[in-house]
Amino acid sequence: MDQLQKYKSTDKMMDLISDNYALLQVMSRFGVSLGFGDKTVKEVCEMNGVDSRTFLVVVNFMAEGFSRMNTDDPDAISIPALVDYLRQAHTYFLDFCLPAIRRKLLEALDYSENDVSFLILKFFDEYMHAVRKHMEYENKTVFTYVDALLQGKVLKSFQISTFSQHHDQVGERLTELKNIIIKYCPSTASNYLLHAALFDIYACEEELESHSQVEDLLFVPAILKLERRVRNDEK
Repeated sequence: MDQLQKYKSTDKMMDLISDNYALLQVMSRFGVSLGFGDKTVKEVCEMNGVDSRTFLVVVNFMAEGFSRMNTDDPDAISIPALVDYLRQAHTYFLDFCLPAIRRKLLEALDYSENDVSFLILKFFDEYMHAVRKHMEYENKTVFTYVDALLQGKVLKSFQISTFSQHHDQVGERLTELKNIIIKYCPSTASNYLLHAALFDIYACEEELESHSQVEDLLFVPAILKLERRVRNDEK
């Protein structure tokens, strides 16, 4: 598998960051700490208790937009490692990224004289609620189902195709908010702060889209295979 990938286990972790700093977010969600010197990807992953093959599948997917993973290789990806990565991504969006944008909007907008400012914040709060509902559903329902599959049990109340068919692209809903800010934001708003908040909204939208693609194109196919294997074992 290494020969097919852009980034390999023998590459220095520092070189990955130098080549694509956006991979810092992937490292964070895998729980990889900084301060690793000139160690390789494999060495850094081992230091941090991270499955290096799963790490490489995700970073290469993020870099290239598709997966070169051999779907016939049962060890190509660790489902527990991938689930943990997705859980940490949810924590990042819900507890850090979106609240940080909200704080910038609060600081940038003048709520004393303009109804548009209230509309912007109201829309953003509704969006945050929708994202939280979506991700908490995944945490409580989807990942619980996967945990049961890993123990050799198929829960009758759910199947992964349901998730696949109804998986919202939550990042798309930020488009309307961006348009409201760009077209109708009051002139009394703090220019620097509002531009910074809008930049963060664009970045968050891209990150949410990448997150959804990891779920749809890496996570769901892996769980479909696991689901079939467990169902066959039950027969």
